[in-house]
Amino acid sequence: MTNAAIIINNNEDFNLPPRGGRWMSDYLVIVESPTKAKTIERYLGKKYTVKASMGHVRDLPKSQMGVDIDHGYEPKYITIRGKGQVIKELKTAAKKAKKVFLAADPDREGEAIAWHLAHMLDLDIHSDCRVVFHEITKDAIQQSFQKPRAINMNLVDAQQARRVLDRLVGYNISPLLWKKVKKGLSAGRVQSVALRLIIDREREIREFQPEEYWTIQATFQKEGETFAASFYSIDGQKRDLKTEADVKAVLDRLNGTAFAVKTVTKRERKRSPVPPFTTSSLQQEAARKLNFRTKKTMMIAQQLYEGIDLGSEGTVGLITYMRTDSTRVAETAQQEAAAYIEATFGAMYVNQEKRKEKKSTNAQDAHEAIRPTSAFRDPDKVKPYLTRDQFRLYKLIWERFIASQMAAAVLDTMSVELENNGVVFRASGSKVKFPGFMKVYIEGTDDQAEEQDRILPDLEEEETVESETIESKQHFTQPPPRYTEARLVKTLEELGIGRPSTYAPTLDTIQKRNYVVLENKRFVPTELGEIVVELMLEFFPEIIDVEFTAKMEKELDEIEEGKVEWIKVVDEFYREFEKRLKVAEKEMRAVEIKDEPAGIDCEVCGSPMVYKMGRFGKFIACSNFPECRHTKPIVKEIGVKCPKCREGNIVERSTKRKRVFYGCDRFPDCDFVSWDKPLARPCPKCAGLLVEKELKKGVQVQCTACDYEERLEA
Repeated sequence: MTNAAIIINNNEDFNLPPRGGRWMSDYLVIVESPTKAKTIERYLGKKYTVKASMGHVRDLPKSQMGVDIDHGYEPKYITIRGKGQVIKELKTAAKKAKKVFLAADPDREGEAIAWHLAHMLDLDIHSDCRVVFHEITKDAIQQSFQKPRAINMNLVDAQQARRVLDRLVGYNISPLLWKKVKKGLSAGRVQSVALRLIIDREREIREFQPEEYWTIQATFQKEGETFAASFYSIDGQKRDLKTEADVKAVLDRLNGTAFAVKTVTKRERKRSPVPPFTTSSLQQEAARKLNFRTKKTMMIAQQLYEGIDLGSEGTVGLITYMRTDSTRVAETAQQEAAAYIEATFGAMYVNQEKRKEKKSTNAQDAHEAIRPTSAFRDPDKVKPYLTRDQFRLYKLIWERFIASQMAAAVLDTMSVELENNGVVFRASGSKVKFPGFMKVYIEGTDDQAEEQDRILPDLEEEETVESETIESKQHFTQPPPRYTEARLVKTLEELGIGRPSTYAPTLDTIQKRNYVVLENKRFVPTELGEIVVELMLEFFPEIIDVEFTAKMEKELDEIEEGKVEWIKVVDEFYREFEKRLKVAEKEMRAVEIKDEPAGIDCEVCGSPMVYKMGRFGKFIACSNFPECRHTKPIVKEIGVKCPKCREGNIVERSTKRKRVFYGCDRFPDCDFVSWDKPLARPCPKCAGLLVEKELKKGVQVQCTACDYEERLEA
């Protein structure tokens, strides 16, 4: 096929002729999913048949180790249960085809799928049977078939090494945990480190000692404009206010209400756009802005990548491949984005500076950032064809990409120092002079801080302004916050733990095993999780060590780059691991996890009820399980009478998806329910029910009966 010619004509089927110039009867293309197959088939023409392998077709057996340690750690792959018919159909189709192309995803997993398929279909892995593309568009598909290649065994070996390492760890440690702690537990390289991070943070929180500190804020007015300034220094020395006595010393120094404007500093500041999404940054931003879990983000992104039916346009891949740690953008995509920006906003909004792109740790990085396949396919155009969640995620990806190609925003900033008898207060403000990329998109933050102008009045040095109020406020330092999914993904990425394909499954696994639960969107370790980490720290410290795990990830990258053999990496790990395993088998103690009494008896059989930890958090269950399976949720009263029946109390509950709602404790006799938290005080305007509503800008109190609303202080 190396001499084969390619005919590309936008008005004709895309067909690849064989050597000699005569057309073969058929070409078989194999991808992972039926959706991807349907999208690709549109671009290849009638001579191509596209079939789906439905993901991996071979894997290590579940019933045994499946790794021959004595013979070079040879994996003993078997056909995955339920895939027999798929393989049979693919073999039949392959026999009829003159040429088979393997078009699995462009990463280690995809390369491994292609390699397994080649073995099962008896294809030569050194032949040009592999095609790779990073977006499912006509141009990308046709270009990939112009440059078929052999299967990249470095990529396959990197995936094999990860799979074998994970099997050696999981298959040996998990039975120990079943025996010593509880059945159904598991331990893995990446999940154990993620769990340790959560537990280390929990211990920081428990050991945290709050420290007192104070702030002083003054308000000033000039020509009808009010602005605020904060205490900064006294007698030229920046002073921390740790006690009320420190505050009193500052206030006692003030001489009247007149402050002299000591300095006025004006600057122009540029704010550059953030780069387009990687897998990690997409998961973080979707969590912040859309309240998506990592698993949900990846599921929807896969749908957008594989193809959406756009009516008369047919099935179209809307975004590039969603597992990537690169921010690279193809030149053609940059040019198209520039054309869109100029046509929509004007030439001044186009970014003229070359961005320094973040490169993947992978030396063979050909991946791009996650971006729309066409800048001109704006969200509103495709909205009628998308589900609500597909639209929201596509809009986020599209806006982030377009903004990344736009000019920097320009802000006028101003800071002033106001002095009274040696006491200096400082105020700062900014105003958007040119919005640039901010016209389209602003990156979210974990504290959801609102982006807004803080404008100061025109002030001149040496002029005098009068203070209207001066208030001091006591504060206490806060412990570090628990990890959200977004923050944990970011931390794992920063530490070099895991890769784009592993973040979502890792977080899913530690929840499925009941090692952690999500409370208010933050990870809280369970007693079980803490016990597992303690045992791992004692007997397998390397497995749970951040630096060691990051080093292993680098070695997997080196396998992919062809710098080291995968068997050597596995062997070096296993020789030390085996020693620790033998010690653990002899010395690991059994741990009994006792259920905490709930203080009530079972309504069905009269046995004591106990607290249990399930996949969706804590609940109450009968201690006589399995003879009695009665359970009940834990309800939390919020101190509000039911506004509907006037008899029951409002309690906090949660759905299986952990979304909090509020209802009457007399349910089903009373069916009052609200997503927003009811308040005990009535509406001052109409005496109706007030609720706290969580908005992006913060929490707002609203009346359910009239238009009354108020903003809660942060």
